[in-house]
Amino acid sequence: MDYRLTLLTATLVTLAAAPQIQADDWPAPVRALVEEGLEIHGEFQAPGGLSGYAASHQGREMTVFVTADGEHAVVGTMIDAEGNDLSEASLDELVRVPLENELWERLEQSHWIADGSADAPRVLYTFTDPNCPYCRRFWETARPWVEAGDVQLRHVMVGILQADSPAKASALLGADDPEAALHDHSGGNDIAPSAQPRAIEEQVYRNNQLFEELGLYATPTTLFQRNGRMERVDGMPDEGRLLEMMGGASP
Repeated sequence: MDYRLTLLTATLVTLAAAPQIQADDWPAPVRALVEEGLEIHGEFQAPGGLSGYAASHQGREMTVFVTADGEHAVVGTMIDAEGNDLSEASLDELVRVPLENELWERLEQSHWIADGSADAPRVLYTFTDPNCPYCRRFWETARPWVEAGDVQLRHVMVGILQADSPAKASALLGADDPEAALHDHSGGNDIAPSAQPRAIEEQVYRNNQLFEELGLYATPTTLFQRNGRMERVDGMPDEGRLLEMMGGASP
């Protein structure tokens, strides 16, 4: 599975309501496509005297090429004589990277419990349900990197698996020391569901909304950055994927 493509598709859908770039001097074919619902993310120079536009529609990214006279447009992929895709670099620069950055900001603004040093060079956001056994297993597996100060896990608390999951997630977020409470819970001392102030319960609700908007389906789902790009792992990672997430072998 192409996790980066899956992540990008979810991000495009989530951010579809964002304001579109407006340009009154766009060629008529581009304006016509925008009226049909296409979102233009940026313009680039294309070979052969064409003008290129990086765009998306309903979660699908694409490039639009306009002829030199501005009268005609082709939607599709351009290749050179060697078969190299000439659209990918522009889609990366103008669509994928900006949208990944926007998603990272949304994760930063979500409601999470820090697990590990704030100075850790590597940060992972992981959607965690208190009733998820694989979330506990992931928490345990990550201990060497977290305790060495190499990784900080940010547990975006959701309540989706069982009827009392929202109340348990709220209890963890509302604890006097959320990190210690999560440590005890993940270590086997199951937290009891309890009523919390409405503001705390709404934090869980908004996290649940974000989980759904991104099209996620498993807990844990973990998002992280590697080589300047965002990646996603659904469920408990295998050994190879774990090392990629953590940035290297166990300390």
